[in-house]
Amino acid sequence: MATAAECLLDAYSRVRESVRTALDDVPEDRLAEPPVPGANTIAWLVWHLTRILDDHTAKAFGREQVWTSGGWYERFALPFPPEAHGYGHSFDDVLAVRVGRGDLLGYHDAVQAAAAEILREVRDDDLDRVVDDSWDPPVTLAVRLVSVADDIAQHAGQVGYAAGILSRA
Repeated sequence: MATAAECLLDAYSRVRESVRTALDDVPEDRLAEPPVPGANTIAWLVWHLTRILDDHTAKAFGREQVWTSGGWYERFALPFPPEAHGYGHSFDDVLAVRVGRGDLLGYHDAVQAAAAEILREVRDDDLDRVVDDSWDPPVTLAVRLVSVADDIAQHAGQVGYAAGILSRA
């Protein structure tokens, strides 16, 4: 029988596959182009979903984010502070994310690898641990990891949809 961590690893890896497929389908010069006026770009969506996976898993396990430890913050050179992950961004902020396919995939792969390393050590008994007591009820590790899976899967779906539009337009 699969453990909860193995199920989450599978869910996260499916997002990785979706991101790779979508990025392969769209010309690089269109990654920062909204598929329709006012919509999020593929570059922003991939950056954002990767930042959420990085930020939330690192915080839940008391680790430094790959964004800063791996030099991605400097490499992307975005006009945001290092702790930014996209929540509350304006459309102008979305348009500011102009990053090439290689860097998007590199950062995403590095974060997926870090998350997988962490998750391989998670035991079902760990899932009840409170990781954020600023909510009522407090957020457990299980809730946080499922929330991340849901968020990144939804954004990966948006990436695929946007890629479909941009690859045909």
